[in-house]
Amino acid sequence: MIVLYGRLDDRPFAQVAEAAQRAGIAHHVVDQDSLSRYDLVTRPDGPDGRLSTDGVRIALEDISALYTRPMVPAVGPPHHAESGRTALLHQQFVDWLDITPSLVVNRPRAMESNTSKPYQSQLIARAGFLVPDTLITNEPEDVRGFLARHGRVVYKSVSGVRSIVRELTATDEGRLPLVRHLPTQFQEYVPGFDVRVHVVGERVLAAQVDSTATDYRYAARDGLPQPVLHRTDLPADVAARCVELAAMLGLPFAGIDLRIRPDGAWVCFEVNPMPGFTYYQDGAGLPIADAVVDLLVRGAPSDVPA
Repeated sequence: MIVLYGRLDDRPFAQVAEAAQRAGIAHHVVDQDSLSRYDLVTRPDGPDGRLSTDGVRIALEDISALYTRPMVPAVGPPHHAESGRTALLHQQFVDWLDITPSLVVNRPRAMESNTSKPYQSQLIARAGFLVPDTLITNEPEDVRGFLARHGRVVYKSVSGVRSIVRELTATDEGRLPLVRHLPTQFQEYVPGFDVRVHVVGERVLAAQVDSTATDYRYAARDGLPQPVLHRTDLPADVAARCVELAAMLGLPFAGIDLRIRPDGAWVCFEVNPMPGFTYYQDGAGLPIADAVVDLLVRGAPSDVPA
C-alpha cells in the first residue's frame, strides 16, 4: 500500500495524487484537512501500528512507500478539541515518518538541512559543486567590503523560509544599518542562466529557465517578462553529481537550483527538500509527478536509522 500525506488544495500534492490515480496503483490519500477523522496508533518501541478512518484500516507495516508534503495544521479556535486532536495526530504521524522502514519521500529529518542555508551550502560544496562566495553578517561595513570585492552582490534570508533574492544596489545604502538587527546572507552575483533540476530517485529531470530577473520566480513583480522554461539534458557528470547530492542529503526527491556560468562552470545555490514542482512540470513539460509515483511503486532501500 502506498500512502500520500498532505493537502489536496496544495497543487504539487494533488498532482501526485492524480498521477497515482492514473497509474491505477493501490494507494490511500490522507488529506490533512480531514485529519481529525483519522485514528493513528503507533508503538513507542517500533514502527508498527495502524491508521484508520471511515471503515478503512491500514496496518502501518503494510505501507510500502509514502509521499508527504506535511503542512502546519490550520489553527482553530483556542482550546478547540478538533484543532488539538488534529495537531496531535499530525505530530504523531510526522514522528512516525522518521522511524518507518518504508520508503518516505521525504523524511522530515532529511528536510532539516534546508532550515539553514549556510549549513546546506557546506554540504553542497562537500558534494563537489561550486557555491557562491558568501558573507553572513550584521555589520554594514562588512557588507560594503564584500560589495567592493565582488562588484555585484545579492542578498537573501539565512533560514529555510522562502525569501526573494535581490541584488544589492546603491539605493540600498541607506538601509544597510538594518542588518545590525537581523544577520543577512550576502553572496557574490553569479552570471549565467538558471537550471532547475528535479532528482527523483536516480532519475534527473531538468528545466532551463530563460529570464533577465535576479529572482525569476518574481519577474512579474519587477515588471519583467515571464520566464521561459525549456526541458534540457544535463552533462552526464553534472547529472550524476545531482543524484549523489540528493542521496547524501537523504532526499529521494529533491529540487536543485543550479546556474551555469558563461565559462561553463556549474554553481549550486540550494536544494529544496519539498519541491513545489508544478511550475517546472507545466512550463517545461517534465513528467515529475509521474516520476514520483514510479519511484513510490519501485521503492528503494530504507534509510531508517538503526
